[in-house]
Amino acid sequence: MPVRSSRLAGLYRLSVEERREALREVCDLSDEAVNAFADAAALSEEAADRMIENVIGRFTLPLGVATNFLIDGDQYLIPFAIEESSVVAAASNMAKRCRDTGGFRSSNDPPVMLAQVQVLDVKDFDAAENAIMAAEEELLRLCNERPSTMIRLGGGLRRLTCHRIEALTGPMLVVHLHVDVRDAMGANAVNTMAELVAPRIEALTGGRVLLRILSNLATERMARIEARFTPESMDDKGDAEEGAKVIDAILEAYAFAAADPYRAATHNKGVMNAISAVAIACGQDWRAIEAGCHAWAAVRTGAYSSMTTWHKDADGCLVGRLETPMAVGTVGGASKVHPTARASLELLGIDGADQLASVLAAAGLAQNLGAMRALATNGIQAGHMRLHARNMAVSAGAEGEEIDRVAAMLASWDGPRTQTTAQNILDELRREG
Repeated sequence: MPVRSSRLAGLYRLSVEERREALREVCDLSDEAVNAFADAAALSEEAADRMIENVIGRFTLPLGVATNFLIDGDQYLIPFAIEESSVVAAASNMAKRCRDTGGFRSSNDPPVMLAQVQVLDVKDFDAAENAIMAAEEELLRLCNERPSTMIRLGGGLRRLTCHRIEALTGPMLVVHLHVDVRDAMGANAVNTMAELVAPRIEALTGGRVLLRILSNLATERMARIEARFTPESMDDKGDAEEGAKVIDAILEAYAFAAADPYRAATHNKGVMNAISAVAIACGQDWRAIEAGCHAWAAVRTGAYSSMTTWHKDADGCLVGRLETPMAVGTVGGASKVHPTARASLELLGIDGADQLASVLAAAGLAQNLGAMRALATNGIQAGHMRLHARNMAVSAGAEGEEIDRVAAMLASWDGPRTQTTAQNILDELRREG
């Protein structure tokens, strides 16, 4: 079930252990989940050795929680696994600013994934396509009559489509399998079906099947999220006139990303800062998600552009929207194997893949706005460096209480805040001490 409240004021002031206890209370977390968050080695070496090859250890990332999210009327505390400072804070800040207008609203497609069967050496394309479509019911039965939990829960192969492609090596026929994968990410299911139908497709077409593999451009599994921000919410002091200026600056920044692929690449990296961080925390195939998102950003308009869209409505409010492929799952894969991934899903309190897709999309939209607002006002470095100061202090060699002292001095430094500056501050403190 969703958390009781995502408004946890002052969470950043608590110790790490106190934050876990606060989450235990507001989310009714199990001891298993709290322990998974607390244990950097929650994934045992034995489990890791079963997940990939040649295991030599485990790699740990900081796991933070973004607050304030209201999505489709439900409260969410969202886990982020990421090493970059300011991302969690920015997403939480932007989520807070749209709560008064209803938060984030989602509208997602059913969970349909595509598998592709590549057919080469086809002599008569019309006859091959006709033969495949005439045998569609037979091929559906072949895939859907096998024992499968996904099929038992209402999923399965829904339809076939044929596509002709002119490639460097000559023309080819590509058969798409459109598969409802329910709450799974679906890679194994669609790949299995593609392998299953390949011999029959060869017989029907007289061609030669080569590749039988899913597509990560999941255009039939789109996640859509929207949020509205008033001028008052865009100004830190609630001034509508100043907030309107911020909105205009944000729209000018967005226009840059929409028009220029060099800017769009960095703009979209900001979106993925959140989407990938949540995906990693929840044990998702974040490479597949990234591939689909960036591919869609290119094919949607015919040129690589912004993943998000922003405009000002008749009331002068800023309206943001993200529509992107979102292949996520809450059954199978690392989401069930990795203890911290299981704990992250418990923290979210979601019921299935559809809700998880909405959460990732909302996080991406919030983080995108946070980055644009920072760039359009004080510049990205002001907030980023303030949060990054502790990392710089540690890199300079600060220990114990020195870390906070160096970070505080670095954050208030008038000149360039470089690693050399941090080192000089630490050296001066030690000389004085």
